Amino acid sequence: MNILLIEDDEVLADGLRHTLNNSGYTVTAVSKGMYAKQLLQAQGFDLIILDLGLPDIDGMQLLKSLRKMQISLPILILTARDSMNERVEGISQGADDYMTKPFDLKELEARLNALVRRCYGGFSNFIEVGPLQLDTSCGQIKVNDELLSISAREMAVLELLMLQHGKVVSKDRIAQQLSTSGDTLADNAIEIYIHRVRKHVAPYDVSIRTIRGLGYLLEDRPADKKDE
Repeated sequence: MNILLIEDDEVLADGLRHTLNNSGYTVTAVSKGMYAKQLLQAQGFDLIILDLGLPDIDGMQLLKSLRKMQISLPILILTARDSMNERVEGISQGADDYMTKPFDLKELEARLNALVRRCYGGFSNFIEVGPLQLDTSCGQIKVNDELLSISAREMAVLELLMLQHGKVVSKDRIAQQLSTSGDTLADNAIEIYIHRVRKHVAPYDVSIRTIRGLGYLLEDRPADKKDE
């Protein structure tokens, strides 16, 4: 689960990144709103934590801009602005939750988990595709209560496909998901990872179907057609 943290306090950002990484999240922290917009267009994220007091743009204006860009990711505002008017405006402009500083880390994690459940898990911590079970609170994937033994990048691909179960996931979206590590992907890297993940899930009657020109679709039954 990839989080974009937009926060200009470096000490706070480092602390949040460390804490959330330990909880199974992957966190990318940026201090400026305009860079965050560029990053959202270049990489794949699942959730945004947004401070309102940014050095280059007011966070509320950034929130409006993101929603106008049709970025539908869940957004949690984390700010020192604690007035009721600010809270109401934040929610009315498209934020999914609003939390004020200072804050309790356990409460923040609870709210993040709630957003993930609401937006991706149908109010459950778990997303199930056949016997595969993704725990959205920690990013683990199990089969029959046993952890699935795959590499970190294969896990990232499968997690994305499970979060979007029943929907076609584009090749570009998978590339964005994998690019958060900062490594350069070879032209055929996506096909390689898809092939590897297919081999891992095939024994469990779960398939990844290629939709020509669009991307990949995770199904909880064998595909009727061979990969295109």
